[in-house]
Amino acid sequence: MCAAACGKGGHSSAPVNRSATVVAVIKGLDNPFFATMKDGLVATARRDDVRLSVDAAAGLQDTAGQASTLESRVAQRAGCYVVNPIMATNLIAPLSHIAKGTPIVNIDSPVDQNASRAVGVHIATYIGTDNVAAGGKAADAMASFVGTDARVAVIAGIPGDSTSEARTKGFTQGARQRFQVVQTVAADFNRQRARLAAEGVLRVRPPVDGFFAANDDMALGITEAVSAAGLTGKVAVIGVDGVVAALEAVQSGAMSATIAQYPYTMGQLAVEACVAAQRRKALPVKVDAPVQVVTKTNVARARAGFPKPVAPFDDPLARLLNG
Repeated sequence: MCAAACGKGGHSSAPVNRSATVVAVIKGLDNPFFATMKDGLVATARRDDVRLSVDAAAGLQDTAGQASTLESRVAQRAGCYVVNPIMATNLIAPLSHIAKGTPIVNIDSPVDQNASRAVGVHIATYIGTDNVAAGGKAADAMASFVGTDARVAVIAGIPGDSTSEARTKGFTQGARQRFQVVQTVAADFNRQRARLAAEGVLRVRPPVDGFFAANDDMALGITEAVSAAGLTGKVAVIGVDGVVAALEAVQSGAMSATIAQYPYTMGQLAVEACVAAQRRKALPVKVDAPVQVVTKTNVARARAGFPKPVAPFDDPLARLLNG
């Protein structure tokens, strides 16, 4: 658990009722993505003078433990709840015990809407990455690195995983009439499996000109296979996430680009949504967190500003608070 008593500062509109608290229950901090999300929650709570408690699951398989943690927090009757569920349904039961009218902000991994509605749970807003758009941006980037007759392979995540499927869908749609997607191989979001998959693809003739990976960890595995084949700089490699190791790989030339998403900003937006809801502002049903392309041209700036976005983005919640 992380409890933050937050300092002064924040938006120009009327201050939040100091007796109100925000409780956030997120995925495990052993994953740097969610550790960065926690950092965004805590920093924004300090900035906006919000009383915040953050609890993290023990790991990415701790579905029951995460639900139990949220259940224990429901008894506190917080002013707003932020949830980042491990599975679409594992937090439904404790969410159904939150007092009616208390805003619930869902970030990153969506709560199952049908299951939540069935037990009377209303999600005030969903904040997360548009993964189809992320895949589309990867296709745009790939088109800038390869020719119209290029052959590109896709290394997907876990079969059936909605995030992997959305990113792959966006990339494949974006490839049309720009280059050819010749093969899709699942590597379970695993770096070593992605390396092995890429090694297999690189043995096929005619050769591929590029790889798109559904996350950066797999993209880094692909770079190892490309390097071993002596093809660094000749075969484009693009991933998704914008993790530190991927930014370093883009800067060194091992990766061509990463499509960065920003868990820090998801945390920021979640706190802003709670503040806005407590001020009786009408929240948008969905807020797309920023997704930005990082290449050699802007990677130094991305590394310097990490974990914040490399470029300014339109924050609809800040506009609500300052309007």
